[in-house]
Amino acid sequence: MAKTVRLTMAQALARFLCAQMTEIDGRKLPVFGGVWAIFGHGNVAGFGEALHSVKDRLPTFRGQNEQSMAHAAIGFAKANFRRRFMAATSSIGPGAVNMVTAAALAHVNRLPILFLPGDVFASRIPDPVLQQVEDFGDGTVSANDCFRPVSRYFDRIARPEQIIPALNRAMQVLTDPAECGPVTLSLCQDVQAEAYDYPESFFAERIWIPRRPRPDRSELEVAAKTLRAAKKPLIVAGGGVLYSQASTELAKFVEATGIPMCETQGGKSSLPDLNALNMAAVGVTGTEAANRLAAEADVVLAIGTRLQDFTTGSWALFQAKTKSIIGLNVQPFDAGKHRSLPLVADAREGLEELREALDGWQAPASWSENARKGKAAWQVEAARVTAATNVALPSDAQVIGAVQRIMGSEATVLHAAGGLPGELHKLWQAGKPGSYHGEYGFSTMGYEIAGGLGAKMAKPDEEVVVMLGDGSYLMLNSEITTSVMLGLRLTIVLLDNRGFGCINRLQMATGSANFNNLLKDTRHETLPDIDFAAHATSMGAVGVKAASIAELETQLAKAKANDRTTVVVIETDPLASTEAGGHWWDVAVPQVSARPEVEAARKTYDQKRQMQNIGD
Repeated sequence: MAKTVRLTMAQALARFLCAQMTEIDGRKLPVFGGVWAIFGHGNVAGFGEALHSVKDRLPTFRGQNEQSMAHAAIGFAKANFRRRFMAATSSIGPGAVNMVTAAALAHVNRLPILFLPGDVFASRIPDPVLQQVEDFGDGTVSANDCFRPVSRYFDRIARPEQIIPALNRAMQVLTDPAECGPVTLSLCQDVQAEAYDYPESFFAERIWIPRRPRPDRSELEVAAKTLRAAKKPLIVAGGGVLYSQASTELAKFVEATGIPMCETQGGKSSLPDLNALNMAAVGVTGTEAANRLAAEADVVLAIGTRLQDFTTGSWALFQAKTKSIIGLNVQPFDAGKHRSLPLVADAREGLEELREALDGWQAPASWSENARKGKAAWQVEAARVTAATNVALPSDAQVIGAVQRIMGSEATVLHAAGGLPGELHKLWQAGKPGSYHGEYGFSTMGYEIAGGLGAKMAKPDEEVVVMLGDGSYLMLNSEITTSVMLGLRLTIVLLDNRGFGCINRLQMATGSANFNNLLKDTRHETLPDIDFAAHATSMGAVGVKAASIAELETQLAKAKANDRTTVVVIETDPLASTEAGGHWWDVAVPQVSARPEVEAARKTYDQKRQMQNIGD
């Protein structure tokens, strides 16, 4: 008979998490970097007690908000290229549903996190308990059902032994390169405290190594034949390149074939920006160098990208009449999008075998040289828009230039929402894989500071620079306190344009009146004069305000020597953005309006829609 150990379900869960390991660069490390927890009824007596018993092996971190603590866990996983990740637990009710936004973020971005929300009583005897959501027609529903559409795997643990198959399935999803995403195990609060005789084998150490599927021979032959016939091939590198840690193989592929490449938001930093064949950002927020080639490309090798509308310019960017897209992706769902020729494989393995299949072939020299010239021209333009000036309200681009000059290309820059993703995608010069950390899949306002904390936990010895606007800061800033508590120094650059400047510009571009975005255009009695630096100081950080780009550079230099998180605030122009580069984006404009500006915008919109490749 197999040996057993009697534990509560919560104790078994905690012990199992401790036993999961991985290997990185020859070092065996715990897969779980820790558990983020805000305790309440529904998890404090069960899982909370269990976490205390393993606190020396599995650290527990306390966040200030359930959503932001989950963002920190996600930032940790992304910065670790999905090789390590974290769990997040909450009470039932509002504590649980606060994490749903983070679950959606992880789902869209294919990032691993284990959600462990408390749930109602499986026995149902005390129903309705405090914070219980009651469905009049379904007694099995709880607030945690909100996690179902934003989880790769969902299970409700209503008996203590159910944790055995549920955790095994959870680990398969969290570590699988194709299925990777959030897992939710909803923990009924009475079951957390119930005991069961668990087999000791359940707690045996297991090492999880990423699966690297190789390409199918026939798909590889089709891809190689298609590329050999190409006159104007282009590579689009997505986040899958980084998660596969395929940057070295991508560099070899580009050098061997002479094919120029460009990067999505998720794929930026796949190659150093200084690489002459790296055209940098592509799509709506792309560079002129990249988008010019994309419009002409006859074969697009899309590596590890889900081909989101910002990448494809709402499918109006790739204009060649006869073109082929090769979808090199570990996930078949992505590999075959828009009738792509699928090449289902790990990015690193697929690139290596594709390079071998193309041995001796190169893209036309004129095409490669054309790309190099376009990159050089873009670098001149980027230097111009990021140069320091003495204007009263600098642009986002000028702030980016200052951060780049002081912090350098080796620092990790992190952002999520507003106007900064577009400017950073175009203008930031990433120096190494993972040094550009953009959450633009879900574009989640409020991710920035918490995600930056998670990235710093993954890379404690590196500079992590968080860039965000005042809108995101006001939404979710509480993990500044946590960064100070944990001794994890961040440099936070807060661009204050007094409102939602990015959406205000989009509003204007679609013919609408300035309305409800900038603070001055919202319903108000008195406009607030918010002292963000004082607010940051009140949370334990060093808070300072810079009155110019020169002062910003001085404060950034000081921040690197500070002993704790620094928040540098600078006021910026809400209307200024980099006009060079970019591409049309499909944002529907009303067909009928009393405003002539809207009607004019609709005519332009209808014209632009003709560019979309509907058949693709």
